Amino acid sequence: MRKFGFTLTSLLALGASAAAAQDFTPYNEMPAGVYGLDNTHASLTWKVSHFGLADYTARFTDFDVELDFNPEDPTKSSLNVTVDPASVRTDYPAPEKEDFDKKLSKGADWFNAGEFPKITFTSTSIKMTGEDTGEVTGDLTFLGVTKPATLDVTFNGAYAEKPFAGVPALGFSATGTIKRSDWGLDTYVPAIGDEVDLVIEVELQQ
Repeated sequence: MRKFGFTLTSLLALGASAAAAQDFTPYNEMPAGVYGLDNTHASLTWKVSHFGLADYTARFTDFDVELDFNPEDPTKSSLNVTVDPASVRTDYPAPEKEDFDKKLSKGADWFNAGEFPKITFTSTSIKMTGEDTGEVTGDLTFLGVTKPATLDVTFNGAYAEKPFAGVPALGFSATGTIKRSDWGLDTYVPAIGDEVDLVIEVELQQ
């Protein structure tokens, strides 16, 4: 069994960090301007029904987010997201037998990353639905097709000085559902579900 050792100093540091985590800065007191992705604290996961038995879950490991933040009126902010479809990771259990990640990313019936190397989302409107929640609608471009998509976003908190990093930072969680066939990806529908659920976690900082 692995043993964990903690010194008094490290325990005090952890306690101080936990206390600091509750000391958020109100979003309207945050600096305005462009916030970029802290990709060490971000994830973009998707899941789709597999024969109705379970949801198959995978993720993209290479994506970027840029938020031009207006703290006085968040609805006047703007968001741009870029995803590399070749970065899909499925944790397929036998990659020596089949490179399933490559099959999905490069296959003409799937993400076709050779012809369409980027997935993009550009906000067109932001609506507040609660004190810390909102809807971000934008143009999603995938496989050369551009259609509107909406994300339900929760604002988790902000720091004028993020612990350890010392820079302004914002944190968000987002979910959304799209019909992949709307973008021309209808391979194996309905055995493999048409609806794709998105789960996104991001920390953004200046």
